[in-house]
Amino acid sequence: MNNPPKPTGEYAVGTFTFTVFNDREEALFPEKMRSVPARVYYPVRKESVEGMSKTRYMSRAIAEGLKKVMHAPINYDKLEASGENVSECYENAPRIEGVKFPLVVFSHGLASYREANSFLLLDIASHGYVVISVGHPYDASCTEFDDGTSVPFMKEISKKMYDPYIRGVMKLLKLMKADGTQRELAEKFDLYQKQYCKLMTGRIEEWKIDTLAAVKYAKENCADLIDFEKGIGAAGHSLGGITAYELCLENDEFVCGANLDGAPFGNNYGKVQNKPFLMISMKGNLKVESRFFIDHAKHVYGAVFDKMQHAFFSDMKHMMKPSFISGKMDPDYMHTNVCKLHQELFDSYLKRTKDHPEYESKEDIAYTVYEPDV
Repeated sequence: MNNPPKPTGEYAVGTFTFTVFNDREEALFPEKMRSVPARVYYPVRKESVEGMSKTRYMSRAIAEGLKKVMHAPINYDKLEASGENVSECYENAPRIEGVKFPLVVFSHGLASYREANSFLLLDIASHGYVVISVGHPYDASCTEFDDGTSVPFMKEISKKMYDPYIRGVMKLLKLMKADGTQRELAEKFDLYQKQYCKLMTGRIEEWKIDTLAAVKYAKENCADLIDFEKGIGAAGHSLGGITAYELCLENDEFVCGANLDGAPFGNNYGKVQNKPFLMISMKGNLKVESRFFIDHAKHVYGAVFDKMQHAFFSDMKHMMKPSFISGKMDPDYMHTNVCKLHQELFDSYLKRTKDHPEYESKEDIAYTVYEPDV
């Protein structure tokens, strides 16, 4: 990895995993039960982790899954030998007795993995939040469970994302360059996804249930660590971002949310978003993400990153050199700004330590506040 960033908050970060093993049928395989794995990041005192070893960043299974699914140039043995395969957190670090923190839940992108946005999540946790990163079996490059088992990415999902595939992809590329008002563009996307992307709606429904299962587990097992009275923040990358949007749209427990460049798949067109929401986009995707800027009763905050590509709103930006494929924005600069955007949102609407987020546009990051429109 290329000098991964360190958390910037006042706390060090502890971590542990859990898996919700339940009797819920897997929609893709009705004869199987769907289990939900999650990793928790939580604030700890820096002095309490002195002398402790840091957690491994990724397993061999994850590395191999990323190579197969995303063609990521990861040499697992080299990472291990160099000592770079570590994460800036500590397994089962001592909790701060008598102190609870607000909860943020996060979902990775399609074909990604549970720890794919760990640099962002570690930073959020270091500023005084518990973050639960939820894994989504068969939709991730590899999904690992606490009993030692794992499942690979289901390749058929990629083939069926657009049906028919070639025509669906070509239509999407055309939509990315279409003209129109925010509402006209949102309507075009909704018509497009209903014609070409029926599978995606079903996967979003599964991901919402996964997330709520993880939250239920946390309520039953982490009540000494999490302050649920303030509500829950939701965030995610790509399909995980639209999962966060719909959780805020439908569930009163979720009080604010953030979406890292996720297109608005799902049955959400025409519904009113009643929670403050942050939409972070790469410039090329902005026209297919206009749905998030209409039909909202609270403020929506938009941040558009120039010279950036979709997949690199994850840790991948620190595993590959800036390029046409990854985007040419400096990874550290991008990371700092993405973390700042999330921190301002959650400090304002989850911790409630300030009245509103404080952002400002930069030469390569355009920031817009969208006033409530309903």
